[in-house]
Amino acid sequence: MFRNVLIADSGKGHVEEMVRMLRDIPVVRQARLNLLHVVPEQAGEDFQQHWQQAAGLVAAAVSRLQLNPSEVNTIIRQGDTKQTVLKVADELEADLIVMGSRGLNRLQSILGNSASQYVFQLSTRPMLLVRDDLYVRHINRVMVTVDGTGVGDDAIKLAAELVREIPGGTLTGVHVTRQDITPSRGGRSPADEVLEKAVQQARGYGVTMQGVHRTGADIGRTVCQAAEEFNADLLVIASQDRRPVVAKALVDLDRLLGSSVSDYIRVHAPAPVLLVREPEGRR
Repeated sequence: MFRNVLIADSGKGHVEEMVRMLRDIPVVRQARLNLLHVVPEQAGEDFQQHWQQAAGLVAAAVSRLQLNPSEVNTIIRQGDTKQTVLKVADELEADLIVMGSRGLNRLQSILGNSASQYVFQLSTRPMLLVRDDLYVRHINRVMVTVDGTGVGDDAIKLAAELVREIPGGTLTGVHVTRQDITPSRGGRSPADEVLEKAVQQARGYGVTMQGVHRTGADIGRTVCQAAEEFNADLLVIASQDRRPVVAKALVDLDRLLGSSVSDYIRVHAPAPVLLVREPEGRR
């Protein structure tokens, strides 16, 4: 499942702790780790000094992660952090991007030029965001959003394959509707059908998933409440990319400023968030 994991580590927050937790899972332990540090474009005449500092930071990170230097690909690049992360992820064909986040809200992220928010918005690759204000725990209880879409099925597959590798791990699928839907004559609602299909899909990957239906006008808030209720250690969410191709290189201000469920979850989820987006070739 994971061949190349890109760790965009600024040396702050809980990213390294999250990576150590992930490496307890065999399917992640087998992946090639790529540790990226970006030297700012403003380095100018002090470029050599910045580069040496970067090399020291990367070496220290490898040591803290208790990795053999031969087991990790260290990358130092100069440029804009957010653009560089996306570029390197494409070069490596990364299966997963791991980044830290300060948990800024949408407007703060824009004004603060947040690298993690930018990558979260534009990357088509799975991305794991680890907020600085979260307590990172060993991954045992995984929750995945269920929406009945193709990218939603991808999220279930990824979540199930992770849980399958965790002794005693549990998987909960949460499906949220804005209002209760009257069941049909057979006593089953559309939500029941969506969840049953998801449970069967997880079973096909060798995992028993508990299906949960919640109702709430604010889907993002309701998902976060469910994650807190079930004490999730990791929240896997699916997000379809509705940006037009012509806006591929632009941050979607509509989503950033108000209507993105995934962005609300990014800021408020009680656990690290693993975002799965629709693959490029499927659009």
